[in-house]
Amino acid sequence: MTSRALTVGFDLDMTLIDSRPGIHACFQALSAQTGTYVDCDLVVTRLGPPLEDEIANWFPAERVAAMADLYREMYPTHAITGTLALPGAREAVDAVRAAGGRAVVVTAKYEPNAKLHLDHLRIDADAVVGSLWAERKAEALREHGASVYVGDHTGDVRGARAAEAYSVAVATGPCDAAELRAAGADVVLTDLTEFPAWLEGHRRERTTA
Repeated sequence: MTSRALTVGFDLDMTLIDSRPGIHACFQALSAQTGTYVDCDLVVTRLGPPLEDEIANWFPAERVAAMADLYREMYPTHAITGTLALPGAREAVDAVRAAGGRAVVVTAKYEPNAKLHLDHLRIDADAVVGSLWAERKAEALREHGASVYVGDHTGDVRGARAAEAYSVAVATGPCDAAELRAAGADVVLTDLTEFPAWLEGHRRERTTA
């Protein structure tokens, strides 16, 4: 690619992990504890934006911060073991490392809980940065020198663009391939099983350019 070491950023929810079962369970528990109705099936169809955005759909504005804190506190108990690695997730991270690069997870999720997921699923990221959404993801991508960012949401595409990184989108989350292309993704993959071959080709093209 370039003379500097390769660094690839990855989103977490619905990019590396299918967190829908865990998030569903945690919102169910939050609903039960607070006595507030939450349509958990609906919640898991729109993962990506900050937790507070979702909480605001179910709780009054003055309770959003407290309910988000409570949810994050409950999360390790209810959400970690039910969450699965998406197909190709470990192999995608391994492909970056096999190329002599670093894999950095940049996510809107609360960082300690993001790390719990990665530890539980044995996905070995070189760094994890949490609580960043959309364009703010560029802060961490620039800090770590990421030249590629992989995500499933149009917000991830915007983050890559803001960081002047190559935007690789995977159609495994709430945004379909057409939405991701329209948002400006440089390439859209079906899922991460296609990423190692893409990375090899991308590196070869950049080397010979």
